[in-house]
Amino acid sequence: MLPNLSVALILCSAISFLGYGSACFLSGRLKREFDRYHLGSLRALTGGLQLCAALGLLAGLSQPWMGRAAAAGLALMMLVAVGVRIKIKDSLLQTTPALFYLALNAYLCLAAF
Repeated sequence: MLPNLSVALILCSAISFLGYGSACFLSGRLKREFDRYHLGSLRALTGGLQLCAALGLLAGLSQPWMGRAAAAGLALMMLVAVGVRIKIKDSLLQTTPALFYLALNAYLCLAAF
């Protein structure tokens, strides 16, 4: 059984990526953001991967290997996101959410499951 803090962190990440992944398909603002990143053609793929990984985190509550794989995938995705933010010269404040989710999912991958 996972400790309560780990479960809370898993739920935090999963809920966040369920929301963000869904927004990739539904939000005009996010469409404009992906265009600003010069990644408009990858918006649907990114959203789909985030939705799958969020579900993988939830499945990891009973199948730890699945949660670990999902967290690793999200950490890698957030590492790329940080690189994109640096490349387009976003501020540290704009980059902070990607850094936070990179750290959170790296922790989940390495320690929580």
